Amino acid sequence: MTEQAAGMERPSYRPGTPGEAHTFLPDFCNIRMVFAVVIMAELLALVLVLGVPEAGGPRWEVLGITSLFIQWVALTSAGLLCMLRRTLARFGNIGAGIASYALVLLATLVLSELSFRLGQAQGLQFSTGWHRAFLLDNLGVSAIVSAVALRFFYLQHQQRLYLYAQLEARVEALQARIRPHFLFNSMNTIAAMIRTRPRDAEQAVENLSDLFRFSLADAGRRVTLKEELDIARRYVQMEQLRLGERLEVQWDFDAVPEDLSLPPLVLQPLLENAIYHGIEKLPGGGTVTVRGRLTDGVLDICLENPVAAGGDEPRGRGQRMALDNIRERLRFAFGPRARLDLDKREGLCRVEVSFPIKDAVS
Repeated sequence: MTEQAAGMERPSYRPGTPGEAHTFLPDFCNIRMVFAVVIMAELLALVLVLGVPEAGGPRWEVLGITSLFIQWVALTSAGLLCMLRRTLARFGNIGAGIASYALVLLATLVLSELSFRLGQAQGLQFSTGWHRAFLLDNLGVSAIVSAVALRFFYLQHQQRLYLYAQLEARVEALQARIRPHFLFNSMNTIAAMIRTRPRDAEQAVENLSDLFRFSLADAGRRVTLKEELDIARRYVQMEQLRLGERLEVQWDFDAVPEDLSLPPLVLQPLLENAIYHGIEKLPGGGTVTVRGRLTDGVLDICLENPVAAGGDEPRGRGQRMALDNIRERLRFAFGPRARLDLDKREGLCRVEVSFPIKDAVS
């Protein structure tokens, strides 16, 4: 892998920042967000009707009219925020918040006036001052509800940024997990081969260089499956120089497209665990099997390796920490459908990783 390829820019899964086409505002073009707006608007209508003594007719009639008006305002406001999302993003969080607040109030005012005019056209009679009170009441409720909603969206955005900062720190820690003993062992192996096997020593230096370059690159980028497999194979080649015939790895990714996008360093830590906690502890070594399958837009990766009976607890804790780290990264990048399962039984360790390639957060 060349330095240019290793440093190639990839789409990041970090949350949007000011200056990009993202703000603290959610995506009101998303069908799930529209559904949430409809539900919240209906709950607001229900609260308003139940909180007022029955006066304007049967309560269910009042609820129907109130719901119709609030849904009208809510969906119009959501539509405006959807259409102007990219424009609002240019203002930053503060500017976008002020502009969004003004848009919601403007939509409320215009639709309130239209509702009043429609009522007059239908022959409804209104008392003196009712027009003004109707507009002010609607604006007051809209001002309070929209302010609370925008504040909620902002706090939710800040929480996502905080969680991402924690995740990025863990990713960077994971990228630094290539243990010093691996570096020292690799350098000693290279030094031993320089005179007797100079070409192998040169290849080992290149592999070690690419491996560290890959691990120190931007934690938020994406890589292709081809790049991930390439760096994993280079890691295996370095370990094979140390373990020799004790280590064998079988790969089966023939049926999986190599241009799939995924977070970096998913396979390498799993292979490191398989070798460090499994193969290295077996006097005769063993075979690590790595298989990939793509089914209905979901990529399944299965890694199997033999393990010795028992095992020391410190290594077991380190293994669980690494697996929890990868599991959290995958769930952050691909949502709740991503999973990582570990199963140990009868001298065999099996790790299964699964995530939907079409639902990746960009």
